[in-house]
Order: sequence, then structure tokens, then C-alpha cells
Amino acid sequence: MLKGIHHVAIICSDYPRSKAFYTQVLGLKIIAENYRQARDSYKLDLALPDGSQIELFSFNGAPPRPSFPEAQGLRHLAFKVDDINQVVQHLQQQGVEVEPIRVDEYTHKQYTFFSDPDGLPLELYQTA
Repeated sequence: MLKGIHHVAIICSDYPRSKAFYTQVLGLKIIAENYRQARDSYKLDLALPDGSQIELFSFNGAPPRPSFPEAQGLRHLAFKVDDINQVVQHLQQQGVEVEPIRVDEYTHKQYTFFSDPDGLPLELYQTA
């Protein structure tokens, strides 16, 4: 049956801005970048260290995603980290606003949230 997450697809509003955020700020590696002329859109495949991927798409005229109040559907994307304080500090040095670190009441692990350039909620979850 299911063996893990292969990729998560994200549609962005400003491709160059989002590409810079995911590659330069978050440090994801580019696997492939393709311009699809028939759709006038880009598809950027990005690798995470565990082998999972993010597909970053640009589509002209895509409607914004409602985030607040929370809408039905995918709530957020969470990234595993070993040292949450180090990652938070890195993000803040890049000008990214990060919520205060909290502790999960059930697992007792630290976590926090921040947003990508389109307001997509992203989570850091310390697994160590």
C-alpha cells in the first residue's frame, strides 16, 4: 500500500518570487524546471533531503487560496527539522515572519508556523 509522500504540488502567484523563496530561503534543490508553452506555465521540481519533493507550478489567473478563516482541504505543509531554533533564526534572518515556537500537547515536540510568499501555511516540526 502507501509507502510515503512522493510530492506536494503548490500553485504560486509569482513564480520568480516563489522559486527564490523555496530554493534560496528554504534551501530546496532543483531537480528539474520546465516551461510548458501550451499552458504558459512553469513546473519546478524541488527535492527535500529525505527524497520527497515539492512541485511548484505557475498558472495565470489561478484564484488565491483561502487561509483565514481556515478552509476545508489541505490545511498546511509541515517540514521535519532537527533544530527548530536554528531554522527559525535562519528564516528570520531572511525576513520571514515566524510564529512563536509552541509545544505539541500530545507529542511534546516543538513546532511553529510561517508562510510562503502566497500565504500558504508552512510548519516546522522538530523530530529530534
